Amino acid sequence: MSGVNSSLVHFDLYKSPEKRTRGWYLSLMAPNEKGPNYAWLDPSRLYCHPQALQDCIEDLLQPFTNDQIDLVAGIDAMGFILGAAIASRLGKGFLAIRKAGHLCVTTYSHPYVDYSGREKNMEIRTDAIKPGVRILLVDQWIETGGTMRAAIKLVEDQGGVVAGVATICIEDSEGGKWVRENYKSSDCVPDDLRSQFNGHFLESFHDFHK
Repeated sequence: MSGVNSSLVHFDLYKSPEKRTRGWYLSLMAPNEKGPNYAWLDPSRLYCHPQALQDCIEDLLQPFTNDQIDLVAGIDAMGFILGAAIASRLGKGFLAIRKAGHLCVTTYSHPYVDYSGREKNMEIRTDAIKPGVRILLVDQWIETGGTMRAAIKLVEDQGGVVAGVATICIEDSEGGKWVRENYKSSDCVPDDLRSQFNGHFLESFHDFHK
C-alpha cells in the first residue's frame, strides 16, 4: 500500500510509520486464513495498535466535526468496539444494537439479511431513543449494507435521526452505495485503494505470506 513501510506496519503492532497518511493503518489488517465461511479479512488486528486505533477514530470523525451528535450506536458485534471508542472520544452515550435474543429488556426488532446471506433479526431497547435524537451509527464494515439498513430502520422508526454512518470501509455494493447516497457517511479508505477493497484483496496481503 502506497507510502507505507510494509515491514514496519504489517508486523509490528507497537511502532508507527514516520509519516502517517490517511488510512496508513489499513495494511495492518490480516487476510482470511480460515476459508469461505469467514470474512475475507480481519479488520480487528488494527485495533491492537494504539496509534492505529486513534488515527482510525479521528479519520472517521473528521466529516462530523461540526455536526450535532447526541448518541453513538454500535452494531453487534464488531461495531461495539469502534462505536464505544467513538462515544468515549465524543463524550457521548453508547447504544448497543444487538442481534435478537441478547437483550433482557423490552425491545423493537427488525429482520435483515447479513453479508453471508443469512436471515437474522436485530433489536434495540425501547427507552434510549427519543424523537429528534441525532445518532451516529457505527459498524466495522459495510459489505452488502443489509445490517446497516436494519439499524437505520430501527433508529428512524423510534423517531431518531441518523446523523451519519461511520465504518472502516463502505464497499461499492448496491447496499453500500444506497447508504452513501442517503446518509452522510465516513470510512477510512483512500480513493486510490478503493478498487482493492471492492475486489476483496489488498496488495498488503502479499507481505503476510512472506
